[in-house]
Amino acid sequence: MDNLSINIHAQLIEKCKNGDSQAQFSLYNQYKKAMYNLAHRILNNREDAEDILQEAFVDCFRNIGSFRFESTFGAWLKKILLNRCINHMRKKKLDLTLCENLPPVIYEEEEEVTYDTGKIFKGIEMLPDGYRIILTLYLLEGYDHSEISQILDISESTSKSQYMRAKERLRRILSIK
Repeated sequence: MDNLSINIHAQLIEKCKNGDSQAQFSLYNQYKKAMYNLAHRILNNREDAEDILQEAFVDCFRNIGSFRFESTFGAWLKKILLNRCINHMRKKKLDLTLCENLPPVIYEEEEEVTYDTGKIFKGIEMLPDGYRIILTLYLLEGYDHSEISQILDISESTSKSQYMRAKERLRRILSIK
């Protein structure tokens, strides 16, 4: 973003803080697609992702007065959305089991293989919830293992090992197709 865009964005946020519904609608339109895609990748369910998206925006605009520009608005909104997704999964008691005591994964040298991105995303959807969430947060959303451990309330080593297992499972899924 250039300085003009940043200034306009900051003005929109300030208008939202003052209850301006047009500014809220503008921010919603700017972020809805990316936030929906994240929610869908985490939850693996279209209807749940749509519901969580709406709840996250309600939370966002209800609490926008606490936004202090210490991070980007998108990062702040993403944190709200991720918390909503994790709470939703816990409430539904979906399989978020992360195993700390599994044996290490042994990797053999593989020949280089290229995959179609559509197949990769379909493969990710087939992963168990815990694997899919960690792989999504690390690989697609750019969180590091320290951040993932805080978000999911797991150890950093669990995040790393689950990520490695998720990649291995995804490789197996993609080799079957």
